[in-house]
Amino acid sequence: MGSVIPLVLAAVAVVLAWIAPALMARQRRLRRAPRAALVAWQAVTVGGILAALLTAPAALPLVLDGDEPLEHVGWLAVAGLVSGAVLLRLLVSGHLVGTRLRAARADHRDLVDIIAHHDREREQVRVLQHPTPTAYCIPGRNARVVISQGVLDALPADELDAVVAHEQAHLEARHDLLLEFFAVAHEAVPRPFRSERALSEVRLLVEALADRAAASRPRRGRRKPRLGLPALVHRSARDLWSRPRARACDLQRDAVHLSRVRRDRVRTARPDLADPGACSGLRRALGRR
Repeated sequence: MGSVIPLVLAAVAVVLAWIAPALMARQRRLRRAPRAALVAWQAVTVGGILAALLTAPAALPLVLDGDEPLEHVGWLAVAGLVSGAVLLRLLVSGHLVGTRLRAARADHRDLVDIIAHHDREREQVRVLQHPTPTAYCIPGRNARVVISQGVLDALPADELDAVVAHEQAHLEARHDLLLEFFAVAHEAVPRPFRSERALSEVRLLVEALADRAAASRPRRGRRKPRLGLPALVHRSARDLWSRPRARACDLQRDAVHLSRVRRDRVRTARPDLADPGACSGLRRALGRR
């Protein structure tokens, strides 16, 4: 009976790390309650990690308490291999993801500070003199909200406030740490078992959460923009936080996508982040000006 527990824990780890994310990503009803959905995603992720890490401790009683401990050494070795491999992948993934993200953000922040100017009305906002509609944020200690002149020219004051509020909601709630957690867990899972769709769904829920936080803030004027509908610019620069293998220019290239704007006044296509040849970067984009 004791040998069943490690097997059950290993099976639970596989289900929570591979099968459950794929099934949850298909449940669009979870988008109606993004906060609760993110809690569920975290519970599934943490549960899978703990199940894998506890596989080895669960096998110890077979050796320590059994009448013939040598017969169960093989079980302990296999369980230890599983738990050790998961722990090692988590540590390596955490180091690589954290290091790459922070280096990319630091480089990107320095570049923005050089080529952008401060917004007079908003302390954290930096304005890029470029017609491409761009709005995103750079999290960290010296956080920035970056918008382009194209956004300023395209949106009225109330919708512009909503866009900035959306980005500030990301910064205040430290959504970057949440996405970093999911990115570390995603990278720790062996590639054949990863669910890209699950990671995309988590990013979408974070965006919805920022929308709701921004919608609750007071606006200038009487008309209140309806976040989540075509009345407001939506950002999709989430890879700035959660794609550790992208270079800084790749992150900037992915950050320039804005869509679903009132009356289609601002519309761009999202480039393929995985294509290094499509990297434009701030320097090259602004150098053509």
